[in-house]
Amino acid sequence: MGNEEARDRVLAAAGQLFYARGITAVGMDDIRDASGVPLKRLYQCFPSKDRLVEAYLDRRDEQWMTALARCVGRHRNPRTRLLAPFTFLDEWFASAGFRGCAFINAFGELGGSSEQVTSMVRRHKQRLRQYLAGLAAEAGARHPSILAAQLLVLMEGAIVVAATGTSARAAAHARLAARALLNSGLD
Repeated sequence: MGNEEARDRVLAAAGQLFYARGITAVGMDDIRDASGVPLKRLYQCFPSKDRLVEAYLDRRDEQWMTALARCVGRHRNPRTRLLAPFTFLDEWFASAGFRGCAFINAFGELGGSSEQVTSMVRRHKQRLRQYLAGLAAEAGARHPSILAAQLLVLMEGAIVVAATGTSARAAAHARLAARALLNSGLD
């Protein structure tokens, strides 16, 4: 097994375990067992758990944003594209193993003790807000950055509501609120 394959296997196993059980609950031995990569090789790829957590969040950011863009890309109408992130959320919430936002979860676990995790979480949320601002601009919003901030709050709220099991229709409710924002001209 080459270094790249070992790294991918470790990251895939760590991603599944961290997301399902939490970062602090998962030890390097757990990741070794799940990945099939010997501990010595695992530490060659990732000299510390902190580095592995950073790689996990980097990969998660890319995967999540790519999946979101793919969902938005299924639509042509700019207004429909602006509401498509809520369709994406609805699909994500219905997926097997949904356990909320990996970034919010990581921040909740490590944000107080890891400046790097805090920085990565903020960067992901900023990237999402910028993406939403681009969609808002395409849709002709008067104030795309303000609308993007509002949509981000709706999305984040829907994720938390869905993850806590408060409502099975969190994304639909958030989509309705987003549509109301668009229709009222508060953008």
